[in-house]
Amino acid sequence: MATGLATNAQAATGALRYFSISGQEFRVDNPPDNVCINLLVRPDLTTNQTNKAMNVYSGADCTSFFFTLDPGRSAAHTGGPRSVRIIG
Repeated sequence: MATGLATNAQAATGALRYFSISGQEFRVDNPPDNVCINLLVRPDLTTNQTNKAMNVYSGADCTSFFFTLDPGRSAAHTGGPRSVRIIG
């Protein structure tokens, strides 16, 4: 999913994991800081297993800020966010 991103960008250590309502797992390892990541599905569960906070958005392209998910935290049944951004 991170194909084509600048290689000199800072990145969080760890993984952004999210799960569809059917339980299928998606993940982004070492997501870059301050880059909007559009999610492949509207997750039922979003988990921030990185070392940095993550902003969660209800709209694609990091529109409609929803909440901040701190490192090591998860959020379930939030209405299916569409995009996220690691706060660098």
